[in-house]
Amino acid sequence: MNKSSFFIAGQHAVIEALRNPNRKVLRVFLTEDAKKNIHKKNSRKNVLEDVKVYFKSKKELDKYTSKEQLMHNGYIAEVEHLEQPDLKEFIKEKKDCTFVCLDEVTDPRNIGSLIRSAASFKIDGLIVKERHFPSDSKLMYKSASGCMEHLNIFKVSNINSTLKNLREKNFWVYGFDARGEKNFTDVKWEGKNVLLFGSEGFGMKEHTGKYADFFVKIDINKDIESLNISNSAAIVFHHLSYLKKKS
Repeated sequence: MNKSSFFIAGQHAVIEALRNPNRKVLRVFLTEDAKKNIHKKNSRKNVLEDVKVYFKSKKELDKYTSKEQLMHNGYIAEVEHLEQPDLKEFIKEKKDCTFVCLDEVTDPRNIGSLIRSAASFKIDGLIVKERHFPSDSKLMYKSASGCMEHLNIFKVSNINSTLKNLREKNFWVYGFDARGEKNFTDVKWEGKNVLLFGSEGFGMKEHTGKYADFFVKIDINKDIESLNISNSAAIVFHHLSYLKKKS
């Protein structure tokens, strides 16, 4: 296996990787049913052209996902990482821009679901700490349901210094916290913004919180302690998308 390659599983993850001209797909393992489905979903273009394709039984493919207890749906692919976009270059001359930034969020399923929502509502990019990001996770790719191919992911060595630099470039940093000063829907959400979310269990680190300009909350039933991070993010992304369409 190529050193920089890894395996992904699931219909949407594999098909979107094949459709992405920037993604190098080395090998694809399919059941016969999966092959028929790929051709049905891509009738105008043969996405399996120039790709090594191996036909396997469901049982043979199970060995690729048994450790993660994942459903592969008859689709496994060996892929290489996408070329990483440069954050400094990306923000040059941008007047309106929204990033989501994760502070020590490590659960691959939550990250994958959040990526799916971010891509669905056209968030400009995700900022993560490289050391904590599960880059090769089949679970993350499966949860993202193909959206890994549609979102800019910026892996940085230090979240705090990245937030500091973005603030210097006229970005406002909004920390999402249940004890926030006001409801996030009361913000106008204009210009350049960073949506900062803390870890699933411990919330935002105090030191990282110092780089937030404001703390905002999602107004929920007071009898409920909190929402799952991917659910919280989806609510916020949808609201921002709605405001954009209105403006």
